[in-house]
Amino acid sequence: MGFAKLSTRRIASAAGVPLSQIHYHFGSKQNLVFEVLEEENRKLLGRQSSMYQSDMPVWKQWEQACDFLEDDLDSGYVRVLQEMVAAGWSDAEIAAAVRQAVMAWFELLTWVAERAEEKLGNLGPFTPGEIGALAGLPFLGAETLILLGVEESDLPSRSALRKIAALIRTLEEEVER
Repeated sequence: MGFAKLSTRRIASAAGVPLSQIHYHFGSKQNLVFEVLEEENRKLLGRQSSMYQSDMPVWKQWEQACDFLEDDLDSGYVRVLQEMVAAGWSDAEIAAAVRQAVMAWFELLTWVAERAEEKLGNLGPFTPGEIGALAGLPFLGAETLILLGVEESDLPSRSALRKIAALIRTLEEEVER
């Protein structure tokens, strides 16, 4: 349901605990969401990190990341994250928490690019940090448009993300020759 529609009363009811317990343990809806977002982000980063540490070619990893995006959209994680991004535009405390969560993804993608640089020898004109940015930003943009209800027929964000795997595959196969 997302951050905006979430209520501590509804959470307490679903958890079968008194509302006072929610406020005692978390202090506010915002703090509860921070903790949930932090924990979920940690788990998802672990999932991605394990995948990136595998011997799977990078293009296959990209395809898997696209599959993970679908899972994360279905779970509600992306909706809460994107709503927190928007809330962070006018609240410095929220911005700091969300920035920390999002930057952890870019740090992971930069690490993946560093590994690719070790294997390939160079990344052309790009630094690993720039490759990390270029890898993560399309996912953030696609998430935003998907949550806004932009249909794939109007703007093919999902298929465009998946086709990047084909581009990476071509580059990897070229290096192997």
